[in-house]
Amino acid sequence: MSHALEIQGLVKEYKAGHPILKGIDLTFGDAGLVAIIGPSGTGKSTLIRCINRLVDPSKGAIWFSSEGKRVNLAELRGKALRETRRHIGMVFQEYNLVERLSVMENLLCGRLGYVNAFTAWRRNFAREDIAYAFQLLDTVGLGAFANQRADALSGGQRQRVGIARALMQKPRLLLADEPTSSLDPKTSFEIISLLKEQGRAQNIPVIVNIHDVELARRYADRIIGMSGGHVVYDGSPENLSDEFLKQIYGGEDWLS
Repeated sequence: MSHALEIQGLVKEYKAGHPILKGIDLTFGDAGLVAIIGPSGTGKSTLIRCINRLVDPSKGAIWFSSEGKRVNLAELRGKALRETRRHIGMVFQEYNLVERLSVMENLLCGRLGYVNAFTAWRRNFAREDIAYAFQLLDTVGLGAFANQRADALSGGQRQRVGIARALMQKPRLLLADEPTSSLDPKTSFEIISLLKEQGRAQNIPVIVNIHDVELARRYADRIIGMSGGHVVYDGSPENLSDEFLKQIYGGEDWLS
């Protein structure tokens, strides 16, 4: 079976002797939306940030397959890491847009890993990149907002720009770290639905950290439950019983 991503024995310590991730072993196929759930502080965001190397793992391997190559992200440095991260799109909880730039300019930031510094400074992007950016804006429902400044958008619109910017990288893997935490319920459903649709359209795996269990159950193809730095559930939404939820979150009063 082909795996886009394989995590082996992943450990992350911010403080020596106090691991946040305690030997994570996971594999992710070439498509599908995977939701990671669990209480705050259990390591969900740390796991995502280790995968894209926003933080460095303490131990273990993160094998990533792209363009016929399989590399250990945990060992990459410098140019090799920058080139590999071009193939990993990231959607952030707080959007991470350049507020003073237009929507179009923010999208084109997704191509910065593919152009040299002088071209980026001049904003002299290829015609095909600009055409693709317009296409993506239509895809995320913001076709009329290309020239709007990012700081004039609503939270849901900003997250749509963040998704389109990640897709501008033409990634092999899409990560989303709590992409709905600042959004109302209706917009949250729309954003998760959009992530799932684009994962299918691009034929890539999408890994999402999420607090909303019902949202995960509704849209995920697979759910990973974490507690105390360990994976305690890995399976289908249909099999995520109350007993498993008690293992993940502890207690049972909140289930009633």
